[in-house]
Amino acid sequence: MNSELMDEIDDEIDFLVKVGFYDKDDILETIIDEFIDFDLNEDEIYNKIMDKFNDHQKKSNSADFTNLKEGFNKLTKEGIVSIHNCGYDIQEGVEDSFEIYTHLINNNYSPKGFCFYTLSGIEEVFENNVLTIAFGLFDETDKKASRELANNIISILEEYDFNVEWSNNPDKPIKIKDFKWEKIFDDTTYFMEGAYEDFIKYNSKEY
Repeated sequence: MNSELMDEIDDEIDFLVKVGFYDKDDILETIIDEFIDFDLNEDEIYNKIMDKFNDHQKKSNSADFTNLKEGFNKLTKEGIVSIHNCGYDIQEGVEDSFEIYTHLINNNYSPKGFCFYTLSGIEEVFENNVLTIAFGLFDETDKKASRELANNIISILEEYDFNVEWSNNPDKPIKIKDFKWEKIFDDTTYFMEGAYEDFIKYNSKEY
């Protein structure tokens, strides 16, 4: 394996470890899939992942991520589907949000709307400390209701001392500025599955 390829693999491992949503086996599977055209030494790759992963686990979540998690829980309690690490980009995230919506409607839940950030959004945080929060209604035609949804999301994010910026345009996402991303892997269920489970938990009659 040439040094240029190894550097590229190292960078990808670093990123996936720092994201904090993937365990060692998930990272190995992703690396193998991304570099499928190359003859990789899987044992060597896995040892690199182990070293980086175990070192990262000595850290702790940043206050920003902890507050974001709490903020998303509160948004969920208010009937907004709130998804961590939802797809790679916004288009994929919207598709995933509507998939959750279908399951919730089929189980007699009525979400007001959705918000999420993506894997590419986490990349952006590492570059410029800005986290993009996409949002929307499941009925996309009501601009006034979209603004009300955005203001609801912003209000809750500001409760957790986030520096929030929005253009007041329902077609544009919300930005959290000065965001410090630091997350270690844990056993919490995130992604689509976690958002679905949390919505049912926080919006059931028994809660």
